[in-house]
Amino acid sequence: MEPILWMVIPCYNEEEVLPVTAPLFLAELRDLAQKGKISPDSRVLFVNDGSRDGTWDVIRGLAAADEHYLGVAQSRNRGHQNAVLAGLMEALENGADITISIDCDGQDDVTAMEAMVDAWRDGCEIVYGVRSKRDTDTFFKRVTAEGFYKLLRGMGAEVVFNHADYRLVSARALRAFADFHEVNLFLRGMFPLVGFKSTCVSYERRERLAGKSHYPLGKMLALAFDGITSLSVRPIRLITGFGGVVALLSFVGVIYALVASALGRTVAGWTSMTCIICFVSGIQLVSLGVIGEYIGKIYLETKARPRYILSERTYGDPGERR
Repeated sequence: MEPILWMVIPCYNEEEVLPVTAPLFLAELRDLAQKGKISPDSRVLFVNDGSRDGTWDVIRGLAAADEHYLGVAQSRNRGHQNAVLAGLMEALENGADITISIDCDGQDDVTAMEAMVDAWRDGCEIVYGVRSKRDTDTFFKRVTAEGFYKLLRGMGAEVVFNHADYRLVSARALRAFADFHEVNLFLRGMFPLVGFKSTCVSYERRERLAGKSHYPLGKMLALAFDGITSLSVRPIRLITGFGGVVALLSFVGVIYALVASALGRTVAGWTSMTCIICFVSGIQLVSLGVIGEYIGKIYLETKARPRYILSERTYGDPGERR
């Protein structure tokens, strides 16, 4: 029996690009169904992440025009990662055998889904979409993005190089992932922790088909920092190690100062003293900031607030498709 596939597509202020990319998703869904690789009951699920434009109206229009389109809306903007999680859990509750999460901007090659489904049929529970090259990126973005993955690995986080959130996940893997209750989400680093057999499918990323990106440099840096602090405690250990080195150098400096004073070789040292104080103070503030970030995450985790709240659906409650 063919598996039921749900494409999970997070959307935030995407009223310009959705009319362009939605037919591409549906065409790929129908093509896979015609080839007998997925069930005709498969669906395309759009997750509206508190958009401020007409994105939700576009989604409702798509759902009214074709039963293969479905939509859910979050009660407010919760961020890309929470929107993807909401869609995945919604798909699982509605009986999906496999899910494929993909951005709605059309940059990820939808034809790679066939290779993902084939890999699932070969026994893989998670299939990661991996960019084969970054020709469409600027030099700055390419260098920083690749450096980010290398940094994450250096910090001890298990991530798939050049993989974002284009992936296939089986229902079995999703049920296991549901036991992860973190409020601070970094999905591309969390799914490898689930385990199970996995593989990668390469594809070429294209230019955005319409609209503009909603991931400027600030958001990308915030996501990178969230990824590091959510998956690794090595920054705190680095602070401890660096603090030990600074303390050792300070101890040597104290010994030197005492010896120099005993020999009567002391001189006015306002400049050197000011430099040392500024350096040590800066290190202390940075260290406190990193430690504070971890404490803040602990604070949010202990509250155990819901990671997403759905306010509307284009269909009934979970398990009740149109």
